[in-house]
Amino acid sequence: MSGSLGRASAALLHWGRGVLLRSPALRPRSSGPGGPDSGSTEHLDGLVKKDKVVVFLKGTPEQPQCGFSNAVVQILRLHGVSNYAAYNVLEDPALRQGIKDYSNWPTIPQVYLNGEFVGGCDILLQMHQNGDLVEELKKLGIRSALLDAKKDQDSK
Repeated sequence: MSGSLGRASAALLHWGRGVLLRSPALRPRSSGPGGPDSGSTEHLDGLVKKDKVVVFLKGTPEQPQCGFSNAVVQILRLHGVSNYAAYNVLEDPALRQGIKDYSNWPTIPQVYLNGEFVGGCDILLQMHQNGDLVEELKKLGIRSALLDAKKDQDSK
């Protein structure tokens, strides 16, 4: 990763004004710790295509276990994305290695939109900052909460 966690945190605080949004519709999922097929291409293909937004992270959205996973969760919260599948790779070493091999991306977290690999924390942060994430969410039929926040701010 080329960016620093400090920059990610500062950007999140700047963009989100430090507001933590709750996400009641999150669906933390486990692939079945230690399951023999949890790291297989077929299994992973099913996981990434099952939901519009899928995140493989260390920990859970409610309790991320690394700063980069936390940053991804916070970015999604800022956009009001609450209905997504989250898979804790710390529960399953085969899943952890399998998703890295599947995406050919060496780090966690990993974000998938509509079955397509987007990237990790740095890429999602960049998409958040340049507005691309709003557009990608729109393609999925998800309206970013930042659009509503901007509209409210402009009307004041």
